[in-house]
Amino acid sequence: MSKKRLTVGAGWTMATIGVLHTLVFLPHPYWSEWLAGGLRSGEGGDASLSVFWALPGSFVVPLVLTGLLVARLGRRGERAPAYVGWGLGGWAVGCVLLIGPSGFLLGLIPAGLLIAEDLLARRRSAGRGVADPVVGRGEDARPQR
Repeated sequence: MSKKRLTVGAGWTMATIGVLHTLVFLPHPYWSEWLAGGLRSGEGGDASLSVFWALPGSFVVPLVLTGLLVARLGRRGERAPAYVGWGLGGWAVGCVLLIGPSGFLLGLIPAGLLIAEDLLARRRSAGRGVADPVVGRGEDARPQR
């Protein structure tokens, strides 16, 4: 089974966005306050709380892990279900509508790649009459060892 290049690209793009987000927001003065329990005790200020939700409490860890999972699926010749791309794209557009042009626009790249992979697979399978493996569907899932 051949690699799904668009799926692999989408996965690595998600992981890269998460890592870059971390590198941009990592250097700030609030780590000592957080590690001392300032958020738990309520002693942290508004700025500290805002930065917490922008970095360790944000989407970064789930985005990197999801990106690595999607890249692995693509390397195995599988593709993520279309709803992953549509959901990621909808979330990115919703965030841009709320706060304006920002880094959330980058979320449209992996979303577009996942949607394009799904559309190409549907077109190929319609021409051949054969289903393309999609993760999450019992009848299409690869047996586990």
